Amino acid sequence: MTGTSLRGTAAPGDLLYFTDPARAAIDYALMACTAPLLAAFPRGDHHPVLVLPRLNGSDTSTATLHTVLRGLGYRTHGWRLGRNIGPTSKAVHGMRARLDYLTNRYQQPVTLIGWSLGGIYARQLARRTPQAVRQVITLGSPIRLARHDQSRANRLFHRHSHQHIEPLDLPLERDEGPLPVPATSIYTPLDGIVAWRTCLDEPGPRAENIAVLASHLGIASHPAALWAVADRLALPADHWTPFRPPSFLPMSYPAPESRS
Repeated sequence: MTGTSLRGTAAPGDLLYFTDPARAAIDYALMACTAPLLAAFPRGDHHPVLVLPRLNGSDTSTATLHTVLRGLGYRTHGWRLGRNIGPTSKAVHGMRARLDYLTNRYQQPVTLIGWSLGGIYARQLARRTPQAVRQVITLGSPIRLARHDQSRANRLFHRHSHQHIEPLDLPLERDEGPLPVPATSIYTPLDGIVAWRTCLDEPGPRAENIAVLASHLGIASHPAALWAVADRLALPADHWTPFRPPSFLPMSYPAPESRS
């Protein structure tokens, strides 16, 4: 998608926006109903993972993701910074310190998983300290946001802007090249909070987009999204390959869109 057409992308309409919480409840229920599927999830080398929550979320909001990944053997950690109200001094310095702590503790790079605003943070951390990051996986993150009104969370974000020390300059990642580490953007065309096209990364040798049929508020618990996360985590550190949906879940993954 060109920069011009991306700038013209609108925020989700009222139907998607007002139904997102209810659809999120369905996403959580789907995860509970498909719990036996966890035994078939891809498994990797149990490396460390740091999970960054969405706007207004905390480590509690990512509890399902933590539970699933720990069940797969990954050393999964929350950010331990309370509620995410934007790039405050506590969040900005705390995330960097948390990543430093984990890389020193495990003596290896850490995978960063970020939900929505947390994914924007994750990509910033990967650009600043690529040697500390194994890969970045984002969930419903508007990594190419061009205007604040492309998000229905705009007012909530700016409610705390007086505490932010790093304003998000738009368009995000303007004139930035691909991440220096492997990157996966998991997004949903049914997103009720952010314009889903702003979640699309530029596909490349180590970057891809994966579409799932989830809500924005439930994507971190949707079975198809969690399978994709597990699949990406299972990749060897030095051997990246594109995602291939499991043969028994083909309808769960629509063909991903491209920004080009």
